[in-house]
Amino acid sequence: MTFIFLVPLSIALGLVGLAAFLWALNNGQFEDADGAAWRIIPTVPPTEPEGTPHDTLASDPADRNA
Repeated sequence: MTFIFLVPLSIALGLVGLAAFLWALNNGQFEDADGAAWRIIPTVPPTEPEGTPHDTLASDPADRNA
């Protein structure tokens, strides 16, 4: 009894998935695969604020509690 219900349901869900894939394919969803990857890379390199030391991890050798 459950196979009478589950087999058509699985075929219907497979066809819905295939239809969604074909719709996305026809509407250009897969045209620019590299565009999203390059959109996160900034075009202008970040600048360091003036007056900040470059080496913030080095401690003072005279400070024994560091």
